[in-house]
Amino acid sequence: MKEKGNQLFRDKFVLVMLVLGLLTIVAAAGVVRIQKGRENIEKSPYLEIEDPDHVIAGDSNAGAESGGDTLAGELAASKDETRNVENTGDGRNAALAENEAGTGTDPAAAAPGISEDTGLADAAGGAGAASDRSMAEAGAAVTESLVLDFADTDKLAWPVNGNIVLGYSMDTTTYFPTLDQYKVNPANVIQSEVSTPVSAPADARIVSVGTNEEIGNYVDLDFGNGYTAVCGQLKEIPVVENEYVHRGDLLGYVAEPTKYYTVEGTNVFFEFLKDGVPVDALDFLE
Repeated sequence: MKEKGNQLFRDKFVLVMLVLGLLTIVAAAGVVRIQKGRENIEKSPYLEIEDPDHVIAGDSNAGAESGGDTLAGELAASKDETRNVENTGDGRNAALAENEAGTGTDPAAAAPGISEDTGLADAAGGAGAASDRSMAEAGAAVTESLVLDFADTDKLAWPVNGNIVLGYSMDTTTYFPTLDQYKVNPANVIQSEVSTPVSAPADARIVSVGTNEEIGNYVDLDFGNGYTAVCGQLKEIPVVENEYVHRGDLLGYVAEPTKYYTVEGTNVFFEFLKDGVPVDALDFLE
């Protein structure tokens, strides 16, 4: 019994010694690791790289100064180029001025670019001037005045060629088939066809252009010396008020007859007056 107790004590002692040994080993290892960590902290944490060409600058300030010097050099070179361009331009301008003053040479001839631009500008100006002239000529044609001096011995051209459907009659009455009545007639109603051109009987001024229920669209003409005329039953009238027309100029085209002349058919209503009083146009028509 005593022998078993001693054996148990020895086993416990050996176990305690093993535990203490292990603790001693762990403590020693911890001390060694702490010591190595302190040594590593004292050293630089960055990896040292060989830089024989000094690509990586040891001093950041030195790198900034180097970059600044490079940038300053580029700016200086750019300014020099700008000065050269300006000097070249000044020299060209001076040469052009000298040629113009001394030799009489056209600067545009010495500088093709300038001559092309100038030529384009001149061409545009010439086209504009031509357009203005054309407009002025057209305006002059409209406002051109004629000396209107129609005399008792002068003759009128027929506004259209055709038969007289209803003749002038202010002394007696004339039968109007469409109206089925007799009445005086201040005009000569000349037979024609639709769309036949109607011409000015003589040089005249357009007094007015209007529309009347009886004679449709009409043109009132002034021949001078109190002689006037009215051409009715027209369409597509190209003339305007106060425009001057020559004998034979277009006044318009024959239109369909109004309801007052449906039986008489297509015609031109031609009334000729002296001082506002109707007279027989047949006495003046050629």
